Amino acid sequence: MTAAGPIAGSPPFAMFGGDARHTGRRGGPAPARAPKEIWKVPLGGVVAGSPTIGPDGTIYVTSHEGGLYAFTPTGTQLWKLPMGDRSWSTPAVAQDGTIYAGSDDDHLYAVTPEGKLKWKLRLGACDPKGFGPESSRCDVDGGPTIGTDGTIYVGGDGIHAVWPDGTLRWKLATPEHVASTPAIGADGTVYAGCQDDALYAVAPDGTKRWEVRTGGDVDASPSIAANGTIYVGSDDDALYAITPAGQVAWKTLTGGDIRGGAALGADGTIYVGSHDGRLYAIAPDGRVRWRVAAADKIAATPGVATNNTILVGAQDAHLYAIGPDGTLLWLLALAGDVDTTPAIARDGTIYVAGDDAHLHAFRP
Repeated sequence: MTAAGPIAGSPPFAMFGGDARHTGRRGGPAPARAPKEIWKVPLGGVVAGSPTIGPDGTIYVTSHEGGLYAFTPTGTQLWKLPMGDRSWSTPAVAQDGTIYAGSDDDHLYAVTPEGKLKWKLRLGACDPKGFGPESSRCDVDGGPTIGTDGTIYVGGDGIHAVWPDGTLRWKLATPEHVASTPAIGADGTVYAGCQDDALYAVAPDGTKRWEVRTGGDVDASPSIAANGTIYVGSDDDALYAITPAGQVAWKTLTGGDIRGGAALGADGTIYVGSHDGRLYAIAPDGRVRWRVAAADKIAATPGVATNNTILVGAQDAHLYAIGPDGTLLWLLALAGDVDTTPAIARDGTIYVAGDDAHLHAFRP
């Protein structure tokens, strides 16, 4: 059975959302004032997957150019592994240092810390070079999530569980594409959204426990609170709170689609962005505590630093730092939209990438 907590000794932001529950609360402190850029490196294409940090501080990131990259904390490129197509995937780093990432060539890749391909597994039987929904439904867009037993959970043409040796453990077929990154509950239940307007709950053996219907595609990745409540956004403009039994506890409307996941504050506050251009702070009972406006859509998943500062990117080409009371602390201008979550190292260095096709490092 797979537990929900972070892997013991795992690095900050070792997978999408920082841990298997996608709380977003891993990493170091964010600075009180706008940090300075200490380096940036080109990635050859738009970055839609968030950077992740390995046990030794190595930063891993994918791009639409089709590569998985590894950089030192000083910005030196260690290696690049070509994948078969562009990638939207946030890499995940296992306890043994193996890096997992998905690609639009319908494969999940496993890569050694030295940049060597361990294996790749095709997920689905679509034409990987075709066009349209019947081809793209097999794309491995979402980031992999790693359970404490090393099992890798990922979407694509259904919800998949893969053993660390690259063999398929199980697959739950879904009617439409799964772009959502799965989250793992304390009892091993796997939760993932689907473009058939539903959130699915899957038992550790791969059997479906339930599905909850929403009013739109669920491309957003779910997050799980300490009490087991699942939070997930939908293209019907709402954030849903769902009990582990599959009952909707509440839903809170925003003014636009919710494509990014939610981050969870230490006090239980849920932070989520919307295509209406606002970051929402929502209480555990569904009440909106505050909202902060950006100048364009927010499709990114927020991250919460150890000092409770919320970092979120927007499609106005800025990264925002917001205090837990909703005060704008600072913002950074980049050269393109920021639809990714910044990774925060334990020393406070912030790594962020986006549509400007670069990985940036900022430090106070």
